Amino acid sequence: MWARITRVSLIKRILIGIIIGAILGVIVPGWSWLEILGDLFVNSLKAIAPLLVFMLIMSSMSKHEKGAQTHMRSIVVLYLMATFIAALVAVGASFLFPVDILLPKGTTSAAAAPKGIAAVINNLFNSAIENPVKALTEGNYLALLVWASLIGIGLRPFGGTTKKLVSDFSSAITNVVQFIIQLAPLGIVGLVFRSVAETGLSGLARYGQLILLVVGTMAFVALIVYPAMVWLMTHQNPYPLTLFTLRESGIPAFFTRSSAVNIPINMDLSRRLGLNEKTYAISIPLGASANSGGAAMTISIMTLATAHTLGVAVSFPMAFLLCLLSAISATGASGIAGGSLLLIPLACSLFGISNDIAMQVVGVGFIIGVIQDSVETAVNAASDILFTATAEFADLRRAGKPVNIKERVRQAKQTEAGDITTFVEEHDNQA
Repeated sequence: MWARITRVSLIKRILIGIIIGAILGVIVPGWSWLEILGDLFVNSLKAIAPLLVFMLIMSSMSKHEKGAQTHMRSIVVLYLMATFIAALVAVGASFLFPVDILLPKGTTSAAAAPKGIAAVINNLFNSAIENPVKALTEGNYLALLVWASLIGIGLRPFGGTTKKLVSDFSSAITNVVQFIIQLAPLGIVGLVFRSVAETGLSGLARYGQLILLVVGTMAFVALIVYPAMVWLMTHQNPYPLTLFTLRESGIPAFFTRSSAVNIPINMDLSRRLGLNEKTYAISIPLGASANSGGAAMTISIMTLATAHTLGVAVSFPMAFLLCLLSAISATGASGIAGGSLLLIPLACSLFGISNDIAMQVVGVGFIIGVIQDSVETAVNAASDILFTATAEFADLRRAGKPVNIKERVRQAKQTEAGDITTFVEEHDNQA
């Protein structure tokens, strides 16, 4: 029975789960017990994902050979460029399509907003050296990346038996994660049911223009800007890879609204695409923090919408400064629930907007968050795998070993297990 179910494509089963959850949310919104399906799925992945990332990075770093190609330099450059360009596009969209915000009086957020860019950078560095045990329990992927890398480097002098033990333990956790991911359709039923039952179809109507601006800008970046960057790097049609990552990574991220949950999914997609494990074991968890184009767009759009509502004039130099501030402060925000929203007061302070008003805007962000946060997470998660693959393919092209991206994606679509390895070996031999 289980084998027959898993033979159906995971994405098809997820779409079925979406339909069932939406129907039940409309017909029987009182069946709140269905929400437990979504909670169990998200919480189980959130629980195991930090350990998976820690073991994968540690195993990868311990086996790293001096001079081996990891493509990390190209990936980091892509992450930083994409975040800044996304903020730039968001500012441009806000100037072209200015919208007003309906501020809910008395709306506040319990969390404190950063007081300045220095506080953001200080928090970022302190977060990177957090206690590794605490980082595992709280899902601090930046700290996990740092400590796992250091421990992995420390393991390099040890014999093969020790490294194999670490690798085998990593593989065992990967198998557990893959089993949980197969249960995603059931979790999606609960997640979609909750959204429809609580919000309904009319709950977001009064914020329609703002939602359209946010979603439209993010869609433009995901479907036009990012593919253009892929084309410039690879000199190949970017859409097979772009659409593949949006479908396989963006859709699950949209409904789970969690970058942490999507890390194992992106790891699996990287393997199916035949990417270098020594690269994606580091780049995927790094992308959950450093690749924050969606968060940068949210900060920029919400800030400029607030300025337009209050009649604050925004000059082009100030708008450019907002792009820089959004790109820098967004780094690390994607791994935190509502993290991008809590950076809005910092951006608003550029234009002299009071903290009281800015926190009301944060409240609006939480109201539209059922859509805004979902789309933001989808864009960030899909671009993590998109840029990881792009950097590797671009480096291989420059090294005289070009990859047929369309063919690689076709093989990945047909691969649920590790069959892609044979294809990659054959391709490399031909090259």
